[in-house]
Order: sequence, then C-alpha cells, then structure tokens
Amino acid sequence: VMAGSLKRENPDKSEDVVLIRALRDSNLPKFLKDDAILFQAILSDLFPGVEIPEHDYGVLQAAIERGFEEKGLQQVPALIKKVIQLFETMIVRHGVMLVGPTGGGKTTTYEVLAKALGYLHDDGIVNSQYVPVQTFVLNPKSVSMGELYGEVNKLTLEWKDGLMALTVRVAVGDPSPNHKWIVCDGPVDALWIENMNTV
Repeated sequence: VMAGSLKRENPDKSEDVVLIRALRDSNLPKFLKDDAILFQAILSDLFPGVEIPEHDYGVLQAAIERGFEEKGLQQVPALIKKVIQLFETMIVRHGVMLVGPTGGGKTTTYEVLAKALGYLHDDGIVNSQYVPVQTFVLNPKSVSMGELYGEVNKLTLEWKDGLMALTVRVAVGDPSPNHKWIVCDGPVDALWIENMNTV
C-alpha cells in the first residue's frame, strides 16, 4: 500500500528507492534504537549501492514545528521525527500504539500531529491525509472492564454498551471527512489490552 502510493507521488524515482523508503518508513518506527541500526544494515544488504535520499517533509514539518510552538514546547528534532513517524505509520495502519516511559512525549506526539494536520487543512494544502482530527480520549485504567467494553446486567440480563462502544458509535456516525482518533491514553495493562485485541 505504502510503496504504491509513494510510487504514484514520485513517478520519477526508481522502484528500488521507493520500495526501500516504504519498508523503512513503515517499519523503522516500531524498532528500538539497536534494532533500527540492524534493520538499516539488512536493507543495505538487500539493496547494495542504493542510496536513499532523506525525504523532505516540508509543509508537514513546518506545521509540526508550529504545533510545538503553539503548545509552548521546544522543537526537539527527535520528537519532531517521532511525530513524522507516527504520521507515516497511521497512513498504513488503523491501530497504532505509542509506548514509552511516563513523560516521554507520547501524548504530546499525537496532540501535535493532530494540530499539524488541522493547520495544513486550514492552509488549503491538498492531501487526503491533511484533514482536521477529532480525538476521543479514554483512560482504560480509570474504569472497570464492563464500563470500558460493555457488560450484561446480571439482574435484568440486558446488554449495556461500554465507553469504547459508545465512542466508536459516535465516531462512525459522524459523516465528516475528518480523522477520528479513539485514544486510550493511560498505562497498558495485560487485561484491557488483551480485551482490546478480542474486540
């Protein structure tokens, strides 16, 4: 999917370069630092002598920097790169998980990306991905599993939807072309995340 869209956007680039960039952009954000170095080495072994130019994110990067500035945050290159990686990952995946330590910038990353996409849309930049974002934020650890996913009332045997089902229903029912992000912002717990996989 990613390689095809990259080729359509860059018809002048060779297929090797497009394929390597698609592999790199869709996989690199998932790796730890040491694994990323190993992955780059594997790519250079698979495609010897092919130089991949750094991609210019131009208006997207400028919008991301504007988002950091508006939030009163420093424009740290590593965090800007993480926001770009999140954007690239969300193009090819529907479910994305940001993991890291408390205070590591996970919430800031998705909030700045949401702002940046809104700025680009407001500025009239034409791209199907540059649309405003509506976020629905839940903390799965603040409620019980029944309140989160739904449960059957033991007395009446009636089903009652949980916050997740209600939120999905609101997002799906909105006919606007905006992105709808349902964000579970909180500590990952084996119980709720396993239930999420089942859902």
